Amino acid sequence: MIGFPGTSPAPQPWLRRRDAPLYAANGIVAAAHPMTASSGLAVLQRGGNAVDAAIAAALTAAVVMPEMCGLGGDIFAIVHKPAKNGNAGRTVSFLGSGISPRATTIEQMRANGTDGGTKMQHQGPLSIGVPGMVDGYFTMLREFGSRSFAELAEQAIGHAERGFPLTKDGALSIRLSAPMLAKYPSSAAVFLANGADPGEGTLLRQPDLARTLQRIAADGPDVFYRGEIATRIAKGVQEVGGALSVDDLAGHCTTVTPPIQTNYRGNTVYQTGIPSQGMILLEALNIVEALGELPADVPGIHRLVEAKKLAYADRLGYAVDPAFGDARHNTLLSPDWAAKRAAEINPKKAMDNVVAAEMQDGDTTYLCVVDRDGMMVSLIQSVSSAFGSGIVAGATGVVMNNRVGRGFSLIDGHPNIYAPGKKTMHTLNCFMVADEQGRMVLTGGTPGGDGQPQWNLQMLTGMIDYGWDVQATIDAPRWTSWPGTDPISLPNPYELRVESRLGEADLAVLRALGHRVVMQDSWDGGGAAQLIARDPETGILAGGSDPRVEGQAAGF
Repeated sequence: MIGFPGTSPAPQPWLRRRDAPLYAANGIVAAAHPMTASSGLAVLQRGGNAVDAAIAAALTAAVVMPEMCGLGGDIFAIVHKPAKNGNAGRTVSFLGSGISPRATTIEQMRANGTDGGTKMQHQGPLSIGVPGMVDGYFTMLREFGSRSFAELAEQAIGHAERGFPLTKDGALSIRLSAPMLAKYPSSAAVFLANGADPGEGTLLRQPDLARTLQRIAADGPDVFYRGEIATRIAKGVQEVGGALSVDDLAGHCTTVTPPIQTNYRGNTVYQTGIPSQGMILLEALNIVEALGELPADVPGIHRLVEAKKLAYADRLGYAVDPAFGDARHNTLLSPDWAAKRAAEINPKKAMDNVVAAEMQDGDTTYLCVVDRDGMMVSLIQSVSSAFGSGIVAGATGVVMNNRVGRGFSLIDGHPNIYAPGKKTMHTLNCFMVADEQGRMVLTGGTPGGDGQPQWNLQMLTGMIDYGWDVQATIDAPRWTSWPGTDPISLPNPYELRVESRLGEADLAVLRALGHRVVMQDSWDGGGAAQLIARDPETGILAGGSDPRVEGQAAGF
């Protein structure tokens, strides 16, 4: 059973912080902040379903994790509603990212860019795109919810209005971002009111954000995209030199579509599609399966790292906003393509130079919820970098994203080159897994920019190939092959960043294979993974939460 302790799992010699999954029968919420998990659990306990709980949890995260997510960010999600009482089941993905401002030009972006105009302004006023989060919440509720937005926003509004005590990570994020936040009076007024170095337990109040949430709860998403709040957001951004307009906001809508998928070892793995980079995970899984059984220990790590390099190169070579080109993901996810790419992997030598194969014509937070009926939600939301653009839009309390600045390229011929009104490719993605009988048995994901697909790859192979439970999988020593797809990190030679718990003997073998190994502290590999597995026979749930952050899995 995927994600549950097996009878003969592969060895787990590493140090663990959490000895076992959380088990529950009525519902689990797994999230990266305790208040986020608590908000979702309270909704489940009051009879709300998994979507209701996920939206309540996500709204709380948008208040208590402003460095990671917020109303000015984007959202991607997969929802599975099982068949019940003669009604067919549904599995749907929600793609909630927005366009770049229509009034800008690539010449303007190059003039305000870095590295001689070859890279975008990473943060600041021209890095902002249309936020998709608010419309994403309402779209999910219309499709699957059973509670009102106003009810689900109650705890988030309370945390914003009355304040909440900063955790260790929350206080650290303000300290690290204080120089950027200080550039913008509206941002400094919110996050530096207690100084540039607030201590743990300091109360952070966001009354403007509370009022914005109250208006949305009363008037719906139109007030955010076409009404008074939209006007105030656009004005606040333009006053500091941005280009986002009311017309840009007014044209936004969430894309609702079937998730993309592939088959791995007989299981169906679902992912969010373009403009998310969920395709990377599916292509990497296909390459790994094309190579046969996944060996344990270092040979397995080497194979996964090399598959990651190939899949990331193909994302850079082909992925594009469908309105501006063909991402060719049907070809990229085909068995023939996987076999072609798998043949390039040398089991005894790491690749240094990986490019997209020729094709013939023709900071973020993640949470998941499962309820007693087996409805599952996999949800990821983000303002991109820490505190996004660094700009709070006037007196709205809304932290604006920097997805435009982080995602686009300024290099001629690149499929993801900047254009006005275009959606950039996203690092955000999340997954679900159905077993060989088609029963949905697992939901999961992690934040972490370009780390996401490769950490998800490690978790899925850990559970499916090695038989580890959800918590053991999360606790396993994590590696990151860097760089990924972020334009700001390219070009650079590959590094393999590995948590030190892997052991010196294994690290030596990786170096001998040609990997440039960079040591990280034992629990500093990045990410904030959350997983929930469901036994389809009994309905029992097993939840895991990443000990690298302050979150938890909470159930009843």
